[in-house]
Amino acid sequence: MNEKLQKILARAGHGSRRELEALIKAGRVSVNGMVAKLGERLEDESAIVRIDGHVVSVKASEEVVCRVLAYYKPEGELCTRHDPEGRRTVFDRLPKIRGSRWISVGRLDANTSGLLLFTTDGELANRLMHPSRQVEREYLVRVFGEVNEQKVKNLVRGVQLEDGMARFEDVVYAGGEGMNHTFYVAINEGRNREVRRLWESQETTVSRLKRVRYGDIYLDKKLPRGGWMELPLKEVNYLRELVELRPERETMLDESKDATSRKRERSRSQKIRRAVKRHEERVSAPKGRSNNASRRKPKATDATNPRSKPKSGAGTPGSRNKPKNGAGVSGSRNKPQKGQR
Repeated sequence: MNEKLQKILARAGHGSRRELEALIKAGRVSVNGMVAKLGERLEDESAIVRIDGHVVSVKASEEVVCRVLAYYKPEGELCTRHDPEGRRTVFDRLPKIRGSRWISVGRLDANTSGLLLFTTDGELANRLMHPSRQVEREYLVRVFGEVNEQKVKNLVRGVQLEDGMARFEDVVYAGGEGMNHTFYVAINEGRNREVRRLWESQETTVSRLKRVRYGDIYLDKKLPRGGWMELPLKEVNYLRELVELRPERETMLDESKDATSRKRERSRSQKIRRAVKRHEERVSAPKGRSNNASRRKPKATDATNPRSKPKSGAGTPGSRNKPKNGAGVSGSRNKPQKGQR
């Protein structure tokens, strides 16, 4: 072992290299009782390393199982471990793990929702985030303002922002009316608020932003807001190979369950959630209220329901045929042609 301290700690799952470099600069990391310096190398695996006074493991990478979570971030959550104001963070809902911790692959600002990846492998997180890797992210964005062909061309060719040139790899029109328009946009980097700033450069305002893809990992349409799912070994290794890391041979995820078993478990979970909801409604109902009041009204048929709409056989003009969003590897989604409708 003769590598930089931040690289060893990142590989052991204690944060991304950028996060660990910041901790070392702040004097929060020590080796054998001495405050560590940025660039310091660790030669002895038996050395006692502490972060904020707590002893941490420096296991070699082959001893650490790389795990990856796909999380559906809701609007309003912060991409930080702790918020001094007590606001909800993306780490609050994640499962607890022993001997390691979850590291976010990049960030989404508070007003952005969608796919956020987490991993136990700091080196994987660092490489996926690094601009040199050019890992493509796709967003569904709703903008307010006039959008014409020239503006779309500007966004694809490149726009000068305050921190350098930026551009979309792809812009696909997905519908809209009046001054509200929806697009799918793809970009190869993750600078702060980059998608929003690009649209603002064309005198439009982003009113809603949702990440739907990272590389070839898609936001699963069955995943609820605030929900997470662990990626199977095949998809973990897709991400590792994407950034030139050795593939994993094992996973902590139980992949032995067949589709029927998983469907049965989902059905059971849904029944439990409905039962809990009914119980909460009964508890919160005012005293003296008739039990019949909490019962659901019978559903109106299409013939009697004035709000029912006839089924349409075709999509609206300009609509995009959406493929099934599984958190899967490339090929699970048909990519539309470039340009504006």
